[in-house]
Amino acid sequence: MSDKVFYKKMSIDELVVLSQQEDFKALEELIKKVQKDVFATLSYMLKSNENLYDLTQEVLVKLAKNINNLQNAKCFKGWLNHIITNTYYDYLRKIKKKTETIPLEYSCPQENGVVNIDIPDKRVKPMEKCISAECERQVKKAIRGLPEHFRIAIILREFQGLSYEEIANSTNSSIGTVKSRISRARMKLHEDLKGYTA
Repeated sequence: MSDKVFYKKMSIDELVVLSQQEDFKALEELIKKVQKDVFATLSYMLKSNENLYDLTQEVLVKLAKNINNLQNAKCFKGWLNHIITNTYYDYLRKIKKKTETIPLEYSCPQENGVVNIDIPDKRVKPMEKCISAECERQVKKAIRGLPEHFRIAIILREFQGLSYEEIANSTNSSIGTVKSRISRARMKLHEDLKGYTA
């Protein structure tokens, strides 16, 4: 088995542990595995795609430089999202935009008003693909239109799958606030997207 295949078959946790032991091939594979998620998360956080590639690169560089600061490989996802969130806020400060503090909470949200987002399958027929692409554009537009504190909360919960506690830690907020923000974001998205849901 080649090194490339060997590393590709590893879990995120295994790659993190090896990366912390200065295994640069493991670190390279780890970055490959997470870069699309980092890009996607930032694409929803930012109001436009300007600086999206630069910020993605910045997050990945911070990941590589600080991987040894992570004490538990199982906490990698929350740790990475903390880097993404901090990088986003640093960016806002640099461009001198007013940012809001986001108190977020970790608790199980009620499923009422949840907007389910299907990722388009590349193998679908052209017409279906076109409709899916249009839906994805509308979803992104609706999310980007949310107030910042709602937007960050819903992205970390629905797209990154973080728990309320992890979101609260990432945003220096309370779990109760996080739950409230997510609930309100879902209601707003449900309202904005009702013409696109069955």
